[in-house]
Amino acid sequence: MTTYRLGVLEGDGIGPEIVPASVLVVDAALAAAGGTAIDWVGLPLGRSAIDAYGEAVPESTLTALAGLDGWLLGPHDSAAYPEPHRSRLNPSGTIRKHFDLFANIRPAKSFDGADAVVAGTDLVIVRENTQGFYADRSTYKGSGEFMPTPDVAIAMGIITRAAVERIAIEAFELARRRRKQLTVVHKANVLKMTTGLFLDVCRELAAGYPDVAVDDFHIDAMTVHLVRRADDFDVIVTENMFGDILSDLAGEIAGSLGIAPSVNSSHERAMAQAAHGSAPDIAGQDVANPIAMILSSAMLLDWLGARHHDATLTEAAALIETGVADTVRAGTRTRDMGGTAGTRDFAQAVADTVKGLR
Repeated sequence: MTTYRLGVLEGDGIGPEIVPASVLVVDAALAAAGGTAIDWVGLPLGRSAIDAYGEAVPESTLTALAGLDGWLLGPHDSAAYPEPHRSRLNPSGTIRKHFDLFANIRPAKSFDGADAVVAGTDLVIVRENTQGFYADRSTYKGSGEFMPTPDVAIAMGIITRAAVERIAIEAFELARRRRKQLTVVHKANVLKMTTGLFLDVCRELAAGYPDVAVDDFHIDAMTVHLVRRADDFDVIVTENMFGDILSDLAGEIAGSLGIAPSVNSSHERAMAQAAHGSAPDIAGQDVANPIAMILSSAMLLDWLGARHHDATLTEAAALIETGVADTVRAGTRTRDMGGTAGTRDFAQAVADTVKGLR
């Protein structure tokens, strides 16, 4: 039996609820698929790590992550950290930057039996994760923001050909495996050199993917298109900040931000992380929706399955996706989706459903 070592970083807010819920479902799916085991490695991160180690992401955590096959990252509440930690790069940004996790893959898919703004939504946003207009990720050292005077604040937005090429290739390859349609989102009519370069490089690479239909929209127009006809889109590729905004919008359009999963990856490593935040207002109440974290974990299994040519992991990922969809369709939903199930009960229902699929 193959054993993989996966990190567990519960984080802040609802993290200690939704991350264990995901571990429960992953274990159930792997047991159903057979042939693979997980050695779960708990690691400190977030406010509890500040209290115990003096850092939100201790150096020991980064060192341990480097020796693992992947990890589950819970949400963080860095806005509530004491200084100087509040002003530093947040935990997820620290990990993404340290391991150069350049691709943030964020699906948005509606469920049968649950309300969605646009029924039939089934798209994936491929977000460049290291540059763009998020200043804290645009520089080797420093925040990328500065104030020459107390009344002037400046942030750098950086786009490089190399970064666009590698994220565009990820997007084209994904589109080729799906419905063979790729949409490039930019603002090249105003940000002519930066997002203009993003658009140009994507168009250049399109020549190598003649089987993929390519179109493009300005970011402001794209928000309108998603609200009106999200079901028309397949794979969307864009820079860092645009991708963050669009994926939150797409999650709500599909039914709830609580169902919005994501995986952050390089060619060597991957991290499961729900697209939503830590929701401190509902932390500890057993009402948080664990779907986004559960599906993020499934995406990690699928990524690992492809990387290691392990069909058991790929099958387990598919079982989780089916198990979540069947559970929602059967009427078990959390409060944000109009139901009454708690976090633990929903996760157990998915685990039970997954066991019954084999």
